[in-house]
Amino acid sequence: MQIVRWIGIGVVTIALLTVLAGRIGLFGGTPPDDIGVHAGRLKPPSETANSVSSQAFLWSGHAQRQQAQIAPLPLRGDGPATIARLQALLQGQPGVTIVDRRDDYLYVRCETRLMKFVDDVEFWYDAGSGVIQVRSASRVGRSDFGVNRRRIEELRARLAAS
Repeated sequence: MQIVRWIGIGVVTIALLTVLAGRIGLFGGTPPDDIGVHAGRLKPPSETANSVSSQAFLWSGHAQRQQAQIAPLPLRGDGPATIARLQALLQGQPGVTIVDRRDDYLYVRCETRLMKFVDDVEFWYDAGSGVIQVRSASRVGRSDFGVNRRRIEELRARLAAS
């Protein structure tokens, strides 16, 4: 009976320490220094299963090329108007911070409430293709349990309804 009690105390202690580590920012990761559009491309998908990119197909031989692929967002008006709509849809959402905004580009940081995990999300108006290219990636971990894909698909639905 004592061993079960000690195991229970150990599990609770580990859980509390994990939450505390998240709350003080140990799971936030390092901001990427290569965010943005370079030669008509957003940064490639992550090497692990924790990102999505509408340009994943451009990175031949990439380990996550097929798993990371997601459709670009359609325009709602012209490119700058769609970027503005995306900003309006994201602004004010819990954990979302607008980091950079231009007529053809939007970069936001999404932070989870409890554990403070950070995802970097980019939107770029690709005038040549007439779409908004998107990339959403977690800074840490090997899997995001589909969070980045759900975020973009929910945003796609909200954009269509706006």
